[in-house]
Parts: sequence; structure tokens; C-alpha cells
Amino acid sequence: MKNDKRIVGMLGLAQKAGKISSGAFQVEKDIKKGRAYLVIVATDASANTLKDFRDSCKYYKVPFRVWGDKETLGHSIGKPFRAVVAVRDQGFAARLKELLGGEVDDENFVGGVVYGKNSRI
Repeated sequence: MKNDKRIVGMLGLAQKAGKISSGAFQVEKDIKKGRAYLVIVATDASANTLKDFRDSCKYYKVPFRVWGDKETLGHSIGKPFRAVVAVRDQGFAARLKELLGGEVDDENFVGGVVYGKNSRI
């Protein structure tokens, strides 16, 4: 995809700025403390991980996206495989949401496509 390189670059910049947390435990902690402005889960994350973070994000009203595989997500922040990352800066989160697409409040957003009757993509 055209935006994939931009997404990788933006995640890398956010990591260098110290605005990314990764790993299930740290991301969950950031969601609960209100420090996460966007959560990204890898497409090849387990169904349980996907459900857990989708539910947490819905409950705490944090935007949620599914993008890339674990290797790509980890590589983009200079780490080995990562199933989930949280963006802890509003500016980086806003730009990443633009690049990833989908509606911020759409609970049916998964894997780059909005599913449902009122799809906007």
C-alpha cells in the first residue's frame, strides 16, 4: 500500500520522540491511565489479543486500528516482533489515523476496511 511507508516512518518518528509504548502490558496500562491516543494491533495478532484490545479501546474510548503484521509493526519502531503499540501523542495519533483511514469512532473498523451498512471507504 502507498501509505505503508508513511505509516512506518511516522511510527519510527513517534518512537524516537518517546511517544510510543509497545507490548500488551504497557499498552494496556497506557489505555487505562488515559495516555493512549491511538492503539494499533497487528493483523496476525491472536484473536484473543485483538478482542482484548478492541474491548479495552471501546470501553476507554481510545481509537483502535488493525494494521501490518507483527514483524512490520515491530520493525517500524526499531524492535523485534510487536503485536500491539500505543501512540501517546495527539499529533502523531491524528496523522496516523489519517494515514490508516477509517472513522475514529467506528467500532466496526478492522484491517483497513470499515465493515457494515454505512461503509465510508
